[in-house]
Amino acid sequence: MWYFSRGTGLVSLILFTAVVVLGALGAGRFATRAWPRFTVAALHRNLALTSLAFLVAHIASAILDGYVSLSWLDVLVPFGSDYRAFWVGLGAVAVDLLLAIVVTSLLRTRIPARAWRAMHWLAYLCWPVALVHGFGMAEDDAAYGWIFALDVLCVLAVLGAVAYRATRQHADTATRKLSPLGGTR
Repeated sequence: MWYFSRGTGLVSLILFTAVVVLGALGAGRFATRAWPRFTVAALHRNLALTSLAFLVAHIASAILDGYVSLSWLDVLVPFGSDYRAFWVGLGAVAVDLLLAIVVTSLLRTRIPARAWRAMHWLAYLCWPVALVHGFGMAEDDAAYGWIFALDVLCVLAVLGAVAYRATRQHADTATRKLSPLGGTR
């Protein structure tokens, strides 16, 4: 169970990284002929659901593993665990943020778009908190350089997507200011 928990945690990191990258690219209006915006959005949603399944498997296996004493309450209430309270607590913070994102996404058609967007911005907080949780929990895995390399690749992917989004938004703002139609294209 210990290895299953570690493995599903790493797969969750990879999948959530892809979700954040696709979210940033989609919000930055990324599209090509092969990847129209609706495809990027659909892949974003489907990967998010797959990520949730792996996260549930990660959490359940950590709780069911008898090596340490973790409860479902430890997963939801930050910093209350007897085992590595700070690192498990960061995982709980990430889970709580993710639950807010999931609930508001499920209610997206019933809440104001601004509220949904504001809650969805939590992904940019949730992802790094989960990443740091993984760093702290992987103290035993420090000898495995490939895990550190994987973490670095995930960070670079997210930074690249966020940079694309930021430059795209800057370019769109500049284009709207120069447009003779007052912001419409």
